[in-house]
Amino acid sequence: MFRTITIGTCVSVQGLFVRQLEDGRVVVRVEDRQFVGKPVTKAA
Repeated sequence: MFRTITIGTCVSVQGLFVRQLEDGRVVVRVEDRQFVGKPVTKAA
């Protein structure tokens, strides 16, 4: 499943969901790299 996260204030990354951390942040994978950030909420 693809997830979108934000890193910092204006950088967003979309990749394959890896896991959710205890503090609410999400880890996604893009090719061979993993990124950690806050999940983007779905639009209404």
